Amino acid sequence: MRILFVENHEVFSALVARKFLGEHEVRIVATLREARASLAESEFDLVLLDDQLDDGRGEELALELRAQGTHPTIIGVSAYEDLNAALVRAGADAACGKLQFSQIEALIRSLRN
Repeated sequence: MRILFVENHEVFSALVARKFLGEHEVRIVATLREARASLAESEFDLVLLDDQLDDGRGEELALELRAQGTHPTIIGVSAYEDLNAALVRAGADAACGKLQFSQIEALIRSLRN
């Protein structure tokens, strides 16, 4: 599966990609600008989307992707419950708190079935 991981904490995103997403092709970007560019140039099956990014809110991207109609699955991945809830309201299919990443693969599978 091709995953775009939009996360501005470099050490955290690298650890998650290595430990929990190793069987997938993962591209990590730190900003909304980079996420938009990546989505314009490649197709992804899944977007893991943090809400608090250096150049804006992840919910902006969730809203944009939903407005486009055809879109990848989106999982909000904030450390804060209220921000994950905001991502879901903006169009994310689900959310996974950062302390629950050991469960991310099961969540991905449940959304893909």
